[in-house]
Parts: sequence; structure tokens; C-alpha cells
Amino acid sequence: MAWQTVSSRVVYENPWIVVREDDARAPDGSPALYGWVELRPSVFVVALTDDDEVVLVTTDRYTTGPVSVEVPAGGTDGQEPLVAAQRELAEEAGLVAAEWVHLGVTEALNGIARAPEHVFVARGLAPAGDAAATAHEQAHEGITQVRTVPFAEVLEMVRDGRIRDGETVTALALAALHLGRLA
Repeated sequence: MAWQTVSSRVVYENPWIVVREDDARAPDGSPALYGWVELRPSVFVVALTDDDEVVLVTTDRYTTGPVSVEVPAGGTDGQEPLVAAQRELAEEAGLVAAEWVHLGVTEALNGIARAPEHVFVARGLAPAGDAAATAHEQAHEGITQVRTVPFAEVLEMVRDGRIRDGETVTALALAALHLGRLA
């Protein structure tokens, strides 16, 4: 038997999230109260330079503080995932890419949220045309640094905790599997 929703109500909503409270039936048939969050789809971009370096941004997150090292990412804002990924790479890193590979969709915090995340690898990087727009977006989002780090060092950054963002870790793992860096 699977989970069954008996009734559902929205207890909070804004442009980015919906919080629901559901009366449900658990797989064993017992009644359950389930609170969960629905997020708009998002995109994560593992952008690789010709020298096998990964583009990373350091951002000040409201929830976790000023030093979150991540791959460029963000909400789809109603766009197709590839279009949103291209936009996020330009906004956050000031880059465009000639080659895009969609690696798949993951679900963050699937015990409490419905949050589909599309992961891409981007190659053939070049500067985006509008540096002022990139600088404005970086300032708005609290991005304090954009840098490139060799792929092997990025994996070490995950291992030693310099990269702690779970969604970035997941995107890097999918990219590493795609590139044959993990067995």
C-alpha cells in the first residue's frame, strides 16, 4: 500500500514555495498528518573550463551565512530547464556555454519537500555579453566570488567540507559519474 492523501490545505505560500498540511493514510493504513513544502523546479550547472576546472560561486545565504560555495544554480522561473540553466550561468558567473548536457533530475529533501532539480554540465565557456547585468545580479544574490577550481580539487572540497551545499554535492557527483571520474 502507498501513501494516500485524504485532504490537503495550503498553510503558507509565496512566489517561491508552498507549504502544505495533509491529512493522509500511511502505507500501513494508519492516519497521518504530513507537512511538506513544494518548490518550483530548479537548475544546477556544473560548468567546466577547457582546462577541466569547475566554475564555483561563493554566496552569502540568508539561511546558512556568508560562505556557501556552490555551482551556479537557481529557480526555473517558469522557463524550460535548459533556458533557465543558461540564464543562471550568465547571471551568476557571467558566462555562456556552447555545449550543454542534461544529466538528470534529482529531488532535494524528498522526505519533506517536492523540489525537482535539473542538473547540467556546460562546456565551451565564454564571457557573457552584459557584464553590468551580471554584476547587478551577483550583488543582488550576495555572490562575493566566482572562481574556477580543478575538478579533482573540487571533489576534495566536498570531502573536507569546504563545499557543504547538498545540491551542489549532488550536481558534482552526477557530473563526476557522467565524466567517468567516479565508478
